Amino acid sequence: VQLQASGGGVVQPGGSLRLSCTASGSTLDAYTIGWFRQAPGKGREGVSTISDSDGSTYYAESVKGRFTISRNRAENTVYLQMNSLRPEDTADYYCAAFPGHYHGGSIIARPSLQTLALSWGKGTQVTVSS
Repeated sequence: VQLQASGGGVVQPGGSLRLSCTASGSTLDAYTIGWFRQAPGKGREGVSTISDSDGSTYYAESVKGRFTISRNRAENTVYLQMNSLRPEDTADYYCAAFPGHYHGGSIIARPSLQTLALSWGKGTQVTVSS
């Protein structure tokens, strides 16, 4: 499966953006999809995941209550709605596909599991600045 992340941009603190992760070559239905971010000088961290089966969602503590992940099967796209953005949310954001049986919460909690991703999309840059 090939993934394409889009929707990044420059926004003021408190603003919103919606990122899209669109698949080609395969349906996203069989995968757990995760959003990750990497800020300058920092390691890549898990932000949110959505499972293939029951649609369970998981979030990093830093984005809980502000970000929402969702899946549109008809559009073969996973979205990340980001509200109440903060300067510390500034990063390159990536989406990745994992085998469907992988637990989304574990993917976020254990960075080493990122190596098990089947596919990564190119990043989209998010800058939160006044």
